[in-house]
Amino acid sequence: MGEVILTMKGIDKSFPGVHALKGVDLEVRKGEVLALMGENGAGKSTLMKVLTGIYSCDAGEITYEGRTVEFQNPKEAQDAGIAIVHQELNMMNHLTVAQNIFIGREFMNGKIIDDKKMREEAGKLFEKLNIYIDPAETMSNLTVGKQQMCEIAKAISKDVKLIVFDEPSAALTETEIAELFKIIRDLRERQLGIVYISHRMDEIKVITDRVTVMRDGEYVGTLITEQCTKDDIINMMVGRTIYETPKEKSNVPADAPVVLKVENLNAGNMVQDISFELRKGEILGFSGLMGAGRTETARALFGADKKESGSVYVNGQQVTISSPQDAIAVGIGYLSEDRKRYGLVLDKTVAENNSMSTLERFCRGLFINRQQEEETAQEYVDKLKTKTPTVLTKVISLSGGNQQKVVIGKWLTRDCDILIFDEPTRGIDVGAKSEIYHLMNELVKQGKSIIMISSEMTEILRMSDRIIVMCEGRKTGDIAIEDASSEKIMYAATLRNE
Repeated sequence: MGEVILTMKGIDKSFPGVHALKGVDLEVRKGEVLALMGENGAGKSTLMKVLTGIYSCDAGEITYEGRTVEFQNPKEAQDAGIAIVHQELNMMNHLTVAQNIFIGREFMNGKIIDDKKMREEAGKLFEKLNIYIDPAETMSNLTVGKQQMCEIAKAISKDVKLIVFDEPSAALTETEIAELFKIIRDLRERQLGIVYISHRMDEIKVITDRVTVMRDGEYVGTLITEQCTKDDIINMMVGRTIYETPKEKSNVPADAPVVLKVENLNAGNMVQDISFELRKGEILGFSGLMGAGRTETARALFGADKKESGSVYVNGQQVTISSPQDAIAVGIGYLSEDRKRYGLVLDKTVAENNSMSTLERFCRGLFINRQQEEETAQEYVDKLKTKTPTVLTKVISLSGGNQQKVVIGKWLTRDCDILIFDEPTRGIDVGAKSEIYHLMNELVKQGKSIIMISSEMTEILRMSDRIIVMCEGRKTGDIAIEDASSEKIMYAATLRNE
């Protein structure tokens, strides 16, 4: 690690009703990857927004490349060589890759935009990063992983000296994560300062040099990665020990009734002849590699996507599910993996989102009983420990983990007996994960039944009573938790049909 490129000292920031940052310190060196960790709502994103001029700080000092700075807007920070690769990609899907990379900085040939030159320069960037992407391809045709690589290329095209990665691997496959790590190591070799924000503990141990931890808007401490354990980091983040031991046996009684039966479900190439049963009080894990068809199966079952054939039985009665409304009517709720697109209305309040699937309960004629709506929302904010100033706060201002809790609260308000949780803890810190795991266990004790789709092996092994494994649109495994191991699951997840 080289000399210090960035120091943030005693950074303080308050918003109405929230003291977001309380004297936070941060130091980044050239040629290092510094992990910035903390629970959702700990203040990580706010600190980065202060750095890049989105927010001004109320107190404290920022020193960058040896001089005191206070950027007034993100462009000033970019011009100084600071870039952020955001978790939420900010691309124009109808434009080409090259046009996205150089948007606002287009190469001109007289008064005409020189697309050929932009494609050539984008190609050089990709070559430098060892990425194989066609600069002339339309952005919407790329996978999320490839779009992420374009975002990185865009960032380093600006002569960057300090780069912030905000949850960069949240939507990437294992192969794409390996490619990302190669790029980060290359940037480190070039003596860039790198801040890496992630909730994935295994990644932190692989890719970072030091770990700075925040909790409740305060600086807790900095550790050298190779000298600390995962438990050390977690304990600093949450102030308590969180255990992630696998489940050793099913908690479902042998005579538990079948509440959901799916027979020969078909919906395109990604859902081929899928059959399974879900019992009362069971957490049925769905595992498999990216593109295995797990989400497509859930969406077809829920009526969000059209199914071609197959039968669905709820509590022994065959039901017709042609739309999400049909699924909700028979007691099925669906927590989407893309909460911002399918689970929330970001510009509405916590209370309004909470009542969205049960609005008729709060209506009195043509009017909504706002007091009852707010009281019910407060009940679930308290139960789920959702961090929000009030239930009248707009959801867009909450952290990712707390947004996820609002979605869960919505389905708990509906009181569905069968819940599909698709990647329930994606982008959520270990503390919030532990709370959601506890909540799921409480729900099944109350007689609810859960289908849990997860890409995290530790989560599957920790939470599931039984595991369905998929590969390329087909079911390739049905494993009792007593017989499950990561090796068995991975074997079934790669059983391709020739």
